[in-house]
Formats: sequence, structure tokens, C-alpha cells
Amino acid sequence: MTAAMASWRPRVRALARSSTLRPPSNAARAYHPSIIPSKVMPSSDEFIARAAAMDALVSELDSLTAQARQGGGKKAMDRMRAKGKMLPRERVASLLDPDSPFIELSSLAAHDVYPGESIPAAGIITGIGRISGRECMIICNDATVKGGSYYPMTIKKHLRAQEIARENFLPCVYLVESGGAALPYQAEVFPDVGHFGRGFYNMAQMSALGIPQIAVVHGISVAGGAYTPAMSDHVIIVRNQGHIFLAGPPLVKAATGEVVDEEFLGGGDMHASVSGVVDALARDDEDGIALARTAVGDLGAASGLPAQPDQPSEEPLYCATELHGIVGGDVRQAIDMREVIARIVDGSRFREFKADYGTTLLTGFAHIRGYHCGIIANNGVLFSTSALKATHFIQLCSQRKIPLVFLVNVTGYMVGSKAERGGIAKDGAKMVRAVSCADVPKLTMVVGGSFGAGNYGMCGRAYSPRFLWMWPNAKISVMGSGQLSQVMSGISKDPSRHSELQSTIEAQSTALYATARLWDDGIIKPTDSRDILGLGLGLAKRQSLVAQLSASSLSRATWDGHDSGFGVFRM
Repeated sequence: MTAAMASWRPRVRALARSSTLRPPSNAARAYHPSIIPSKVMPSSDEFIARAAAMDALVSELDSLTAQARQGGGKKAMDRMRAKGKMLPRERVASLLDPDSPFIELSSLAAHDVYPGESIPAAGIITGIGRISGRECMIICNDATVKGGSYYPMTIKKHLRAQEIARENFLPCVYLVESGGAALPYQAEVFPDVGHFGRGFYNMAQMSALGIPQIAVVHGISVAGGAYTPAMSDHVIIVRNQGHIFLAGPPLVKAATGEVVDEEFLGGGDMHASVSGVVDALARDDEDGIALARTAVGDLGAASGLPAQPDQPSEEPLYCATELHGIVGGDVRQAIDMREVIARIVDGSRFREFKADYGTTLLTGFAHIRGYHCGIIANNGVLFSTSALKATHFIQLCSQRKIPLVFLVNVTGYMVGSKAERGGIAKDGAKMVRAVSCADVPKLTMVVGGSFGAGNYGMCGRAYSPRFLWMWPNAKISVMGSGQLSQVMSGISKDPSRHSELQSTIEAQSTALYATARLWDDGIIKPTDSRDILGLGLGLAKRQSLVAQLSASSLSRATWDGHDSGFGVFRM
């Protein structure tokens, strides 16, 4: 019996007896060389201390998320209810299929970003959920927060949701109630490519690609915001509640002298029977949601193809809650990423690639929730051999069309004369180039630190992963605050400046700081990692099937001499 087998078998037997696991029916599985043996000792002092630190971070995450989900607060919610309206999150919940999951994106966006102003969740709810059996992107204005106005971070969150929808071929459902751009921030929300009008451009582009755009107008939709329904393929409005106009009654009076009320100017009855801006008139919010569900149900093939896992899903051998004790709250502590992988992948099986070469980086193949993927995970600083190993592995996955999952805990690439003379710059550049050009979906999860150029090599935000999630303990910065302070001490002799800078960098490197500015798609609990990655891989496979169908359709359309490159015009 090998040492690996000896350490593995007792661990599996103990876990099979644990009530925290759901072992597969064939619990007495035979040993397989790809199964990761675990050396974790949950009773050790170090494990207990790390678990307590992560527990505290997760508890803080739960508290902040609960606060954000209160929107503009009780008074604002009571005002909305007094008008007979459903609350924004009630609309989302009613839109979803019963008992189906909703993967909310960036729930802590704009946290403490605007001094003196509270903009919970950036005033907009975005996420992926199932409607009439189809995965969709839901974008819902939260009118309890500043009337649903668009702040700069609101727009960034809205555009990110559309980017995800486009990449994964997800129909978009917009639940609209917004006064448009926040005027005090007009210079930051109006003129540039990443600003307000880009959302309408995205809608036109997605419609042209065959990605359906559906809007339900629950309240005011004014000025530039009027184009959200106007640019949609299918529009529903709530009678005596929804209003669409380019300028409200006060501005109309100021501009033309005309005195007109909201209903005559842009109410549901007028738009349904006179202007033709909307396609269906709802009695109330609940009816509007029901009509939206029906509209999604009528999408047919335009809603995309359902993705089937590559093989049946299988639970890991080890309990996910142990991730808290493995990782802890201090990114300066070493993490054995094999232990992390073992609690995420199916059957705890990881078919390692080049296991004995470039050992500070793990590469290999696995399945997560039945979906095949390649995994790249840090087990230390990146040396030249690590970078070359990653480059080779990325090329293989790109050639074989296997999605890549990056599990990030990296201090950066190795420095010093030996590393420089050994070519770390060019070898690191090979890895960065491979990440940049790999033509497969990439998903990134930051489980520890993500520092310096290591952030680039491990597919940070600048390298456009399909999704990027962070654990509560994660940190992102150009280097650790301690190292940065030491560097600055060689430049400036003012000790107070060093201390101030170190404190600033420490505050700016946290997961909470990053997620508030949408450097990620949300902070997640370590125990949710497997489900979240499985969702991302499922969406990636679904999109690849749609791309094949679209390419085939495009080929036929070109052959037949047809051109349908404008999407659906609103006539």
C-alpha cells in the first residue's frame, strides 16, 4: 500500500460516517490515483484558529449583505407599498420559477463609495435566475434607493450584467422604475463609452445577436431611461403606474408651455393604444410579472440551448465547511490548494498535469458539478517553471476547448537577480499572453491574495474572465501593504507618510473595497464555491452550444443572401 493510499483510506472512512456529507450511493469506492488525499486535521489548534477567522469574515459578509437587501430602508419601502406596488426584490422573486436559485451579482456594489450618501447595491439588483425554465439575466431598478436613479456605480453594475448576458447568451429581463441619470453626477454618467447610453447600445447589439430583450415598466421611465423599454424587443407596462416619456410634465411645460398630466403624456393606456411603444398592458405589478414570465416562455430557441453536464455530478469526498479552517483570514499564511480543490471538484478527483514540474503552481483536469474543466491554482510564488507549465496547460485547454478555472492565491512572480537572469520576465509574459489569447471561457475565484503581475497571470479582472468571484478574506493590490511601505521608505524619509500609505493600501486591498467598485462579480462564501463554479461552467457550455447554432445559422443566412443584423426595431 502506498503512503498516499494509507493517508487517504482512513480519511474517507471517517468522512463517510460524517452527517455533514452526502456520500454517493457507492460510498465504498475503490481507490483511484486522481483522488486527492487530505492531510487536514480539523482538531488542530491551527485549523480551529483559521476557521474562527473565516467564520468572522463570513458573518460580516452576511450582515452587510442583509443590510444592502433592505434597499432604501423601511420608510422608502412603506411608501412604495402604500402605492400598491411590489417591492423590487419581491418583483424579482415573483419573476423566478418557484424554488429556483437566484445568483445575485455584486450585492455590495457602491458600499461606502459615495461619502455622505448610502446607495445600497448601487440602487440596482442584477443576477442570473430561471424564468419559465430558462436561465435569464435580470436587471431590476431599486426605486427605494434614490428613486432608482443611475449613479456612476449603478451604470457600471448595469453594464457588467449586460456583458455577462452577452457572453453567455442570456435573455435579459428589465424591471424598470427609474428617474434616469443622477443629475449631480451627469459628467460621470452621460458622455463616455462606459456611461448611461452604453446600456442602450448593448441592448441593440444583443437583439441583433438574437439575445432577447424584455422590459416590464413598473413605474417612471423618463429621459434617457425611456430608451430601456424603447430598445426592448417586447415591452409590458403597468396601467396607471408605469410611465414612459422623454420629458416629464414640468419640463414639457417649461419647454413648450403645454400643461399635461403623466397619464396623458406617457401612461400605459396611451402607449398601448396610441404610440405603440408597449406591447402589453398589465393590471398591476403582479400581472406585469406574469406577462413577463409568459413572454420568456414564448422565446423558443431564442432563449438558448440547455447545457447538459459532461458526466453525472458527484459530491467531493471531503466536507466544504472545512475550507474555513484550511484557508483562514490571513492571506500571509500558506494555503495548500490541493486541499481546496479536493473540496470543490467532483469525487475529489484531480488529474494533475506536470505534477513534479513548476510545483508552485498546480494544473490539472477535473469536473465540477459534472462539467469538465482545467484548473490552475497557486501553491506559492510563480517561478519561470511555474509560468511555462501554466502556458503549456492553457494551450492544451484552448486546443481541446476546455474551460479554465483559476483559483488564485498569488504573491506575484519571483524577483531577484537569479530569477531575472533566468528569464522570469519573458516566461511570465508567455503565461500572460496565453491567458489573454486562450479562446475558452475563463472563470476566476480569488481565495487568498492576488498581488502584482500575478493578478494578470492568474486572469484578473483586466483579462476579462467570464466571472470573477472573491472569498471574504481575499485581497487585491499591486503588492502587500508591508512591502509597499518598505519600498516607499527607500524613496521618502518621512515615517508618518509610510504609515499613512500602508494603512491606505491595506484598506484599499480588501475584498469589500474591491466588490464595492465592481472589481469582481461578488464576494461569496467558500462553501458556495462549488455551486457557483458549476453554474458558471454550465453557462459557458450553454453559450458554446448557442455559438455553434448561431454560426450555422449565419452561414445559412449568408448563403441565402439574407441580412438580419439589426435585431428588432420598435415600430
